[in-house]
Amino acid sequence: MDANNNGIDDATEFRSRGNWNEVKGKAKQQWGNLTDDDLDYAEGKQDEWLGTLQRKTGQTIDDIKNWFHRTF
Repeated sequence: MDANNNGIDDATEFRSRGNWNEVKGKAKQQWGNLTDDDLDYAEGKQDEWLGTLQRKTGQTIDDIKNWFHRTF
């Protein structure tokens, strides 16, 4: 079933959102100054999002990407 008509099966979407919530929690543990707003990802705004994370964490964008790849 696809209740919100986004082309993604609801069960898959719920699992993904659950995983993302877990990863966001781990990111906030890793970098204590991140907020939920900092971790809200908007499609098409990846560069802006990564720039915010870079500024707030003091890490390079490559380090941030690698952390997310290892954690997700």
